[in-house]
Amino acid sequence: MDIVLILIIAAILGGAIWYLRRAKKQGQTCVGCPHGKQCQGHCDCGHHDH
Repeated sequence: MDIVLILIIAAILGGAIWYLRRAKKQGQTCVGCPHGKQCQGHCDCGHHDH
């Protein structure tokens, strides 16, 4: 049972890392921003504090 739980957590973390790396290679400045590649890190999308 513990091995299954560890494998599930590892798969989730692996998928998240894969998604972030792929998004950065595609040129997205801030991953998860609804404006995608158009965001330069200073948009008013609510994901930035600056």
